[in-house]
Amino acid sequence: MSYVDRNLVLGETLLYRTRHHWLVLLGPVTAGLLLLLPGVALLIEAISLRATNGLAIGSATVSPQTMAVVGAILMAAAIATFSYGVAKRNATEMAVTNRRVLIKTGMASRRTLDMMLSRVESIGVEETTFGRMLGYGSVVVRGTGGTPEPFLMIAHPQEFRRAVQEQIAQEPAAADPGR
Repeated sequence: MSYVDRNLVLGETLLYRTRHHWLVLLGPVTAGLLLLLPGVALLIEAISLRATNGLAIGSATVSPQTMAVVGAILMAAAIATFSYGVAKRNATEMAVTNRRVLIKTGMASRRTLDMMLSRVESIGVEETTFGRMLGYGSVVVRGTGGTPEPFLMIAHPQEFRRAVQEQIAQEPAAADPGR
């Protein structure tokens, strides 16, 4: 169960949810491939040399078993690198409910922001040209009298801002200024 789902209060409805953009996986995928390809090559070479005494490199001979072990270690490191990237991406949650803005980042150490909609002073969105084309950007949430809280590489930041603004506009206090 996600952080947002666990922290909904009675009568609160989830209206919009987003997380990190898929582009944050580019680094872990690249690193994983850089580890995976040599690992697979070593395993294939070890299989092809298993009937011989090994591969001679200069005056040393590398056994097929050694190549297989190193290949397996590289492949395991590739899987671990990619898995860490996916887990880190999934550890960021941003949601808008009918009452609050909820944001959680981090895996082992956690950073959360739960702000009542009536306390949201502004939500800024920063998108680069590339970010606009691919649908990601940074969201900066500022509460009344508070410091700005930036959240980077968020998928569909304009939709997140729009969801918050629509909810603020629907609040009874916004409709009745005399309250």
